[in-house]
Amino acid sequence: MNRPKILFQCLFLLLVVFGCKQAKENQNTDSVQGFILSESDLPDFEKDIDHKGLLTALGDRHDESIRTGEHIYNNICFNCHGNPDQVGSIPTAFKFWEDTFKVGKDPYSIYQTLTRGYGSMPPQVNLTPVEKYDIINYLRETFLQKENPDQFFEIDSAYLAGLPTGTNTGPAPKEFKPWAEMDYGNFLINTYELVGRNAPERERSSGPSPLPDENFSKSNFAYKGIAIRLDQGKGGVAAGNAWMMFDHDLMRIAGAWTGEGFIDWEAILFNGSHNISPRTVGDLHFQNPVSPGWADPNTGTFADPRFTARDKRKFGPLPREWAHYKGLYQYQDRVIVSYTVGNAKVLETFGLETLDNQPVFTRTLNISPSEKPLKMRIAPSGTSVALVGEGAVLKNEGGFTVMELVPSSSLKVKILITAPGMKGLQQYSKTSAPPEDLNPLIKGGPARYPQKLTTEILKGEQEGPFQVDIMNPPFDSPWKNQFRLSGLDFFKDSNKGVICSTDGDVWLVEGFTKNTGKLSWQRIASGMFQPLGIKVINEEIFITCRDQIVRLHDFNGDRETDFYESFNNDHMVTDHFHEFAMGLQADKAGNLYYAKSARHAREALVPQHGTLIKVSADGLRTEIIATGFRAANGVCLNPDGTFIVTDQEGHWNPMNRINWVKKGGFYGNMFGYNPPADSTEKGMELPLVWVDRERDQSPSELLWVNSKKWGALNGKLLNFSYGYGKVFVVPYETLGEQVQGGIFELPIPRFSTGVMRGRFNPGDEQLYLCGLSAWGSTQPQLGGLYRIRKVDQPMVIPVGIKATTQGIELSFTDELDVRSVADTAHYTVKTWDLLRSRKYGSKHYNEQTLSVTKAELGKDKRSIKLTIPLIKPTWGMEIQYRVKDDDGKELEGLIQNTIHQLGGN
Repeated sequence: MNRPKILFQCLFLLLVVFGCKQAKENQNTDSVQGFILSESDLPDFEKDIDHKGLLTALGDRHDESIRTGEHIYNNICFNCHGNPDQVGSIPTAFKFWEDTFKVGKDPYSIYQTLTRGYGSMPPQVNLTPVEKYDIINYLRETFLQKENPDQFFEIDSAYLAGLPTGTNTGPAPKEFKPWAEMDYGNFLINTYELVGRNAPERERSSGPSPLPDENFSKSNFAYKGIAIRLDQGKGGVAAGNAWMMFDHDLMRIAGAWTGEGFIDWEAILFNGSHNISPRTVGDLHFQNPVSPGWADPNTGTFADPRFTARDKRKFGPLPREWAHYKGLYQYQDRVIVSYTVGNAKVLETFGLETLDNQPVFTRTLNISPSEKPLKMRIAPSGTSVALVGEGAVLKNEGGFTVMELVPSSSLKVKILITAPGMKGLQQYSKTSAPPEDLNPLIKGGPARYPQKLTTEILKGEQEGPFQVDIMNPPFDSPWKNQFRLSGLDFFKDSNKGVICSTDGDVWLVEGFTKNTGKLSWQRIASGMFQPLGIKVINEEIFITCRDQIVRLHDFNGDRETDFYESFNNDHMVTDHFHEFAMGLQADKAGNLYYAKSARHAREALVPQHGTLIKVSADGLRTEIIATGFRAANGVCLNPDGTFIVTDQEGHWNPMNRINWVKKGGFYGNMFGYNPPADSTEKGMELPLVWVDRERDQSPSELLWVNSKKWGALNGKLLNFSYGYGKVFVVPYETLGEQVQGGIFELPIPRFSTGVMRGRFNPGDEQLYLCGLSAWGSTQPQLGGLYRIRKVDQPMVIPVGIKATTQGIELSFTDELDVRSVADTAHYTVKTWDLLRSRKYGSKHYNEQTLSVTKAELGKDKRSIKLTIPLIKPTWGMEIQYRVKDDDGKELEGLIQNTIHQLGGN
């Protein structure tokens, strides 16, 4: 449904939004009407749409329109909005069957909301005009007319006559699946369910939260599945016709399949579906159960020793002394996995041959000497299996064909596998090529992505202390990348940096500080499992993925990754869509930190769900630092060795949280693993601030300012907004062991993506941000890269806050005008309470407006003391002010904060 033209319009929108004069005009219009996009931001065709003709045509294509609208709703809208029987993933989203429209209930008004966005509803830039009226038609007949008749608008000839009658109906609808068209390379790591044709429908539980666990005891999930394309051809794994799945938790082949189509793409970061993992499609030729692929070298048993979850499934990697995944080599289109079994080192690659026009799947293994006998399960008994090479024998054991190896010198063996009933495999094995030596394939090969792509830097010239440069990625890349950018960091040469995307890529980017006006992009890694954090340590690149922390190695100097080392793979991965591994930071000793989200609307299955995690500097040990998070988007390492982790509104979270994290702390999610018995506020650590959804729908990572160019903000704390594409300053204070404070939005327009991660470049000392829009963001663009430059102008930004028994004290970056500060009419202070419960979020309770009886300017002329007689601890407070700076310039601002304790005068 998306198109290059619409994408271009989104990019052009950035120029409009960040142009200073036009931005102000648009902002004024939007503030009155509530729309996110102004009319001038829309594609040209939207300004001349024949709305009357489109609505009239629905009568002739009624059934088709309803079917299309239902498809769009179920695939795009249902996740957030739900239906009368099942609450959506964002229960505060508009309920068409009971809520009242704010813009208008007639079809044209609903069309405007879909097109331009309103409040937290993002503009649906991927839908054509025809598709928008199809979904409006579906909503009207399915929900409004039957369930919410007061919001059903009767269309008559008078209404139609008043609609715009333009000259076009917009682009023709076209199914668009960027997730399926992207070239991921010849492997893609994800969680997959392996099924054959005509598999039963997935079990997906519903009802009140926490949702009950489905019965997946017999499902074949490769939780850390490396899907590898076997047939030749361009386009990567998604364009193949034959695949094998290696599970690096268990060192097993989960299965092999062929067909037209790779997977069904049902997943939150593919087609947007919640509460589901992708399934294989096509013919499943053989599969192995979710159990160890190799027997324990010490006991000879295949019994699974791993952690047993509440639903009786096993999760996590095998013990290191049993088997351990070391990483993945890439040589052209070949994938070679490296792992150990006992003290034996194994290299394994995968291939495809044919016998009587039927596929023969191959596994080639190079195995170093072992001190003990080794056994490997190949496939269930009845599957046709043959060996090529010496030093191994096949046996039947426990319903499986097993390969046995005796302690010996190094050996090379190739295993041939075909579907049950295939004849002639043993005879064929006599003519099949011998097992190859894999060592020449692990030293680096020719570049798979040799092109260097160039993009222009769109330099901002906004009014005020901050200027924003748009540094767009190459959206027209030959591999059709989505560029949902999820992390960035810089090398010692500050002109160079690395950026990861949640679609599995890492890009080497040059041009940050040499001011050529251009960036060079080189794709240096691909196929990883949802990268959401990246860190350069001693010039080495580390990436947080959902299944592991990866360290990249380039052996031949072409910058492209030859070995994806599994630096640490202690991650306990389940099938649940929500358990993202977020952010990556390192302390001075080299220890790494990331945050792992919990299951959405469900109780945890594994101890790592909803935690802050530490990985030792050698990668050998994993430690849980803190628990009780719901959707922890990244981690900030504080100068004092503590941490900050944000969390999102949801079940047990009445509003978004910014948490100053202490070791051993519990942060409120009672659906987490082994929560405390006390579900009251006394049983958890309190946040620095409860961030109201009006200010930010979804906070991401925080960052300490490390830049002399940022003047009075140097050393202060910033918070990024994934939900609304904003940047906030976080003024705070510490009373005893409790940190409390608030947020203040920097005076820059919203970014067109959610903001995920930021780093200050040590070369130019400016702030670089990357972002994406993939789940729960209101921003329309899939991904973006930005630079915020602080210029030499006053900021007058609040950077300090104190709550006392007398009122509030605010500290600013610049001097203020004494007369304007003293006028108490220039301040409005509101407070509210929240209700924390198992329900999703909370409305405001006990809303009050507090009187400000006195306002004084401090001796430094940079602080304001507000006397508020009725001040007391509160979940939420909003301080609006209208003052002047020392030059007489009028300033309006808003701080949203939380008070847990009142300090002294």
